[in-house]
Order: sequence, then C-alpha cells, then structure tokens
Amino acid sequence: MNKRTLALPALASATLLLAACSAQTSDEGASDNASTSASSAEAKADMQKSDGTAAGTASFGRTKSGTEVSVKVEGLEPGFHGFHVHATGKCEPDSAAADKPEKKGDFLSAGGHMGSDEAKHPNHAGDLPSLLVNEDGTGELSFTTDRFSPEDLADDDGSAVMIHSGTDNFANIPERYASEGADEETAGAGDAKMRVACGVVE
Repeated sequence: MNKRTLALPALASATLLLAACSAQTSDEGASDNASTSASSAEAKADMQKSDGTAAGTASFGRTKSGTEVSVKVEGLEPGFHGFHVHATGKCEPDSAAADKPEKKGDFLSAGGHMGSDEAKHPNHAGDLPSLLVNEDGTGELSFTTDRFSPEDLADDDGSAVMIHSGTDNFANIPERYASEGADEETAGAGDAKMRVACGVVE
C-alpha cells in the first residue's frame, strides 16, 4: 500500500471534522442572532375607542437594543395618527385632565405624554413614531426604543397607550411659518388632536 492510499482516509476524516465544526459554528451563530433579535412581551395594552369597541393591541418586550414595541390596530380612519405612551394608566371616556379638571374629553384621564415634565415634544419618553392606518382601517407598527423600559410603564400610576385622530408633526415648525416658534398645543403634543383610542398597559 502506497503513501497516497494511506493519506486518503486521513483526509476524509479531516474533511468531515471540519464540516461538523462549521455546522456547529453556524448553528451557534444562528442561535445568537435569534436571541439578540427576539423579545418576550412583558407588557400589553388592549386599546379601545370611546364607545368601547376594540381598536387593537400594543405589546412591549425587552431586547438588547431597548424595548421592542409592536402594534396592531383596526377600525380606525385611514392616514397617519399620532401615537404615544401617556403618563397615567386610566382610559376613561369623557374624563377630566388631572391638571385641568375644568376641561373634559375622551381619555384625558391618561394625562400627558410620559416624560413631558422632563423634556419638550418630541423628546418625551412617550413620544413614538406615527402610526399609518391603511384604507381598510388596519395598521401595524413595530420598532425599538431606548427611551423607556417595560418596568417604566408600570410605575405607581401606570401608563396608557394612546392613538390620536390627527398626524403628529413632532413640533416641527419651520421659522418661515412661525417666527415665534411653536405654540403650547404644538409644543405639547404636536397637534395630534383628539384622543380616539386608548389602552391601559398591563
């Protein structure tokens, strides 16, 4: 038996070993990627309109990058809607705002945006991307934010997810339109208008 014949089994064994190692590394990499992107829902809100009809759900889960927010809605008017986390976990129709009891409206019980006492809009912790609703009244939105954790949503008075009737302009008022800057309504909530759906974060 010559040297070439003896080398063939050894070469085949080495090739199989390398293939096995490569497959193991690939599987471990896939597992690492999955664990990085995956999030478990740690909080959830069932949103309703002021008449009690269901409007969709929002869930919050933890990832390595922050809090992953996933939203599905139905039965809403087509177009962009302001979407925020509000500071109080109360979704009461025809209610009064805690700081303005003389003013009443749907879901005012949820208070202002979470973190509105620490920054101006659109830099509140509760300021989120706008929600696009399709012609059939449905919409989906998924993103990650590092402005709050799931634990932040469960403080003493809770929190609520809010959908507004109008588009949030994020207080973006060019100087050529308003030399004196944004007024109180624009600076506070981006002119997102009425609150049309609300869900207490559980």
